[in-house]
Amino acid sequence: MTRAPRWLLPLLALLPLAGQAQPVDVPYLTGRVVDNAEILKPDTRARVTTQLQEHERKTGNQVAVLTVPTLRGESVEEFAVRVFEQWKLGQKGKDNGVLVVVVPQDRRMRIEVGYGLEGTLPDAIAARIIRNVMTPRFKQGDYDGGTSQGVNAIIAHLEGRPSQAAADGPQQAQSSEFIKAANMKLHEKVLFGAFSFGIIGLFTFFGIVTPGLGWFLYFFLIPFWAMFPMAIFGSAITFYILIAYLVGFPVTKLLVSRSDFYRKAAEDLKKKGSATIGGFTLGGGGSSSSSSWSSGSSSGGGFSGGGGSSGGGGSSGSW
Repeated sequence: MTRAPRWLLPLLALLPLAGQAQPVDVPYLTGRVVDNAEILKPDTRARVTTQLQEHERKTGNQVAVLTVPTLRGESVEEFAVRVFEQWKLGQKGKDNGVLVVVVPQDRRMRIEVGYGLEGTLPDAIAARIIRNVMTPRFKQGDYDGGTSQGVNAIIAHLEGRPSQAAADGPQQAQSSEFIKAANMKLHEKVLFGAFSFGIIGLFTFFGIVTPGLGWFLYFFLIPFWAMFPMAIFGSAITFYILIAYLVGFPVTKLLVSRSDFYRKAAEDLKKKGSATIGGFTLGGGGSSSSSSWSSGSSSGGGFSGGGGSSGGGGSSGSW
């Protein structure tokens, strides 16, 4: 058997690599619209460029559009991140950039959102813009309409204007008027919810079962029920939670006040100046003008909450 020449061995070793697709190079940032796939008309590029320039002047946000013919097997998510990192869209420290990537031959697209704009343009909104605005037009071969209308919807949300085209229905279009929930992961919402609802829920319970002081806690807890749920559910749902508290507390307290233990606690406060409820001792002095909570040894503590962070949000789609 004839052996291959030694000088040929390195070339044979490189053969498996020759068939592997190389990542597409990140194009140079030559403008706010980089149409390397040549799918947009000149007037569309000019109109979108002017629109993005005006938006940046008003808000400081940097939005760019990039089209490339194909990614040669690379995912649009990975490519968008590489472009975003190299182009460095957005102001330093604010991360207020948005990148729209369209890959016609792969029939893929992505809206990549900088960390600083994730609260204004969350993944759900980006997905609706792709699904309801861009995809139907791209399916018809209307790249000019899909790109320009997609940019219109993005800018509308960044500037706080409702976009009917990017909503799934009238109710969702109106939801932009409310404060959205904090951008936290599921486990972070569970932890924050257990912490905050555990505290205000405990004080709400004692407010219901405690004579006298209970009504003070009722009014004291109103701002807490109006604010803490907002971080998890947003303002729309928090509004109904607050209404449920405002109505539910008095009704429940009225029902509890007819129970034997409630009457006994009220009687003990009058005769002994103190009453034990659920292992806690409520003490009152003199005319019951003041009261204090104790459970074994007194202890003090502060109240605090935390938030989460994430980067590189956005959404992808195909047609």
